[in-house]
Amino acid sequence: MEYLIHTPVASIIFIFTVLTSIYAFNNPQIYGKFMLHPYSIYRKKEWHTFITSGFIHADWSHLLFNMFTFVFFAFPLEQLLGHFVFAVLYLLGMILSDIPTVLRHKNSYQYHSLGASGAISAVLFSYILFFPLAKIFIMFIPIGIPAVIFGLLYLVYCWYMSKRNDDNINHDAHFFGALVGILLTILVVPNIIGHFLNTLLGIG
Repeated sequence: MEYLIHTPVASIIFIFTVLTSIYAFNNPQIYGKFMLHPYSIYRKKEWHTFITSGFIHADWSHLLFNMFTFVFFAFPLEQLLGHFVFAVLYLLGMILSDIPTVLRHKNSYQYHSLGASGAISAVLFSYILFFPLAKIFIMFIPIGIPAVIFGLLYLVYCWYMSKRNDDNINHDAHFFGALVGILLTILVVPNIIGHFLNTLLGIG
């Protein structure tokens, strides 16, 4: 209840994403209706899949990875940005990060993708601008990793998985989602770059 009061947008997104993903695990028809299919978007104008594809995941590991990242960063970020700006950032990260994918695969009937890749990446990199040295603890790693290092490792992982291109997960969207998160945060918090650099340099 405390989360719903202080961070209602992140709470609703988290609950809806988990429930929708679990439901899709047991209902393959949902994948057909919700997945991003550039070929159909380009020809049938199925614009809704820019959003619906962000609320389903390929499997449990995909869901857990994205939701772990979401929980760690989204709730404190909503308190920093405010409910409306956070909601805009999440939705724009989800939509805009998929546009390059649609343009790239518009003639590929076989290509489908799903997951909250772009939106999660937008949240992560917005948070990193505020707290680049915040320590993040990952399973089996005994020391905390600075958020800025975690972000770089996150992009390397996504680049590697994008090259494999064998799991229907839109890993390319992470890069463009990161760009959306950075640019929107700079737009609404003009002094954030100075804060980011000063934090890294230990000034202030």
